[in-house]
Amino acid sequence: MSDHSGLPHITRRDYVVGFALSVALTAIPFWLVMQGVLPKAATGFIIMGFAVAQIFVHMRYFLHMNAKSDEGWTMVALVFTLILVVITLAGSLWVMHNMNVNMMPGHSMPDIT
Repeated sequence: MSDHSGLPHITRRDYVVGFALSVALTAIPFWLVMQGVLPKAATGFIIMGFAVAQIFVHMRYFLHMNAKSDEGWTMVALVFTLILVVITLAGSLWVMHNMNVNMMPGHSMPDIT
């Protein structure tokens, strides 16, 4: 079945593999959090790694993105989107960290009763 439209050939096997990988990439971080087997910081980094892997699984198996589709414009749009996401996440983490550091330490609210 040769398709000359430039669209990738999709099989049921691709969807099953993508689904299985998605379930595994969701279940493992869930288990790590629920069991508390690692320190919180390490668990957070591992979860971010699994999230990035899941993004690639979804792009490959469900969105059928590759460097050849739409003459490369899909990849350009993806790179632009990833840059925006990284800037947004890094900025948000930076702001939250600075807010946490600059809160008034030792200040407690008086009990109102």
